[in-house]
Amino acid sequence: MDRLAEPSAPGARQPRESRAGDLDLADGASADAQRRLAAAAVECFAEHGFHGTTTRAIANAAGMSSAGLYIHHSSKEQLLYRISLHGHQVALEVITAASTSADPTERLTAMMRAFVRHHARHHTTARVLNYELSALSPEHQQEVFTIRKAIDRLLLDVIEAGVARGQFHTSSPRMTLVALVSLTIDVARWYRDDLPWTPEQIADHFGELALRMVGARDLGAAAHTSGPSPA
Repeated sequence: MDRLAEPSAPGARQPRESRAGDLDLADGASADAQRRLAAAAVECFAEHGFHGTTTRAIANAAGMSSAGLYIHHSSKEQLLYRISLHGHQVALEVITAASTSADPTERLTAMMRAFVRHHARHHTTARVLNYELSALSPEHQQEVFTIRKAIDRLLLDVIEAGVARGQFHTSSPRMTLVALVSLTIDVARWYRDDLPWTPEQIADHFGELALRMVGARDLGAAAHTSGPSPA
């Protein structure tokens, strides 16, 4: 039996991921073509990997010619870069928006819930963002890594604040950060739309796991910060 196939709440339904809506990379006359190309590229990269995907395959999936792809992007790597940069910017916005509470326990719970929910809802895109980074040029990698470091900094700050206040008890805040980020990123690898758990259920459980991993004094605080998010 699949270890992921466990029962969830009766009547729970999974909203299907919308790739094109996530990848609104342009405006004006070229907006529709760029959205179609980006959505097609995400599907192809997720299924075949960057190096296993041809520009012709992306163009065909987008209902365009190969020449049409090069009107908008100078190369396949440039297309991956734009997808990666935009996707990481959105992820940073999601976790920043959740980082509002002055209380470290509530703030960490809200941030982890938002981050995990985002990775579940947009799992195909997130898989490409996290597992195709090595295909980017060194310059483009550096731009993306700058955003990833900003995300790490937000999480590390709240962990260190919790330790300073005596709310968290971990001997290595930085190592705990690595574990939390790794746990979240991996959601994009195993999540799929037909699972019995909704993104909200996964986010709630991972919020609780995060508090246990930082050695939170008040695990009950997680129950007070649950709720829907637009991410």
